Order: sequence, then structure tokens, then C-alpha cells
Amino acid sequence: MLEFRFKQVVVLRTDIKMSKGKLAVQACHASVSALEAARKSHRNWVKSWFDEGQKKVVAKVKNVESLEELRRYAEKIGLPNALIEDRGLTELPPGTVTALGIGPAPDEIIDKVTRDLTLL
Repeated sequence: MLEFRFKQVVVLRTDIKMSKGKLAVQACHASVSALEAARKSHRNWVKSWFDEGQKKVVAKVKNVESLEELRRYAEKIGLPNALIEDRGLTELPPGTVTALGIGPAPDEIIDKVTRDLTLL
């Protein structure tokens, strides 16, 4: 069995009403945007993550404040991340913060930010 050393974590808010499709799209935005951030600062992490099979974890938080707190901590310890704000074209008002993508990054670093989160 392959042991993963790298992962990406996508965190979604549960306090706003989104359809399953909208939730999936916001998770995708967070994943792709965080990947692009990682390519700029940690190309070796991105390569290793791809080589291992792109492990992803999806977790949840109860509100925007929790999401922003996670982002601040990720920034503080140097993790690539992306906070997603909806454009307001379908279900949500423009500017609604919906998700956060963190990584890809080494497990032991990303776990400092995300280990206490509940899976979605």
C-alpha cells in the first residue's frame, strides 16, 4: 500500500445553503486555486503530490470566521492556500466566502492547520 506524504485539504462552510452541485463546484475552485498557489511557491511539493496520486481531503467548518482563521494560520506557517469568494451568478450573493483550499503540502505541515477539522 502506498503511503501518502503529501495532500491537499479543501474546507467548505456548512452555514450557508448550497446545492450539492454548488458545493462541488466551490470545492473544485478551492482545489485548483490552491494548486496554482502551490505551483508558484513549492513546485517540488506539487510534483511529489502528483507522483503520489493527488490525495485530497474535504473538511467542513461552521462559519466564515473559522475559514478565515484557518487561512491566517496557513499563511503564517507558509502553506499555499486560496480563499474562494463566489461571483454571485447563481445561488449566492456576490462575494460570499465559500471555501478554502490548502496545499498540496507535506502531511505533517498541513496537519498543523487541519488536523482538528471534521470531514464533510
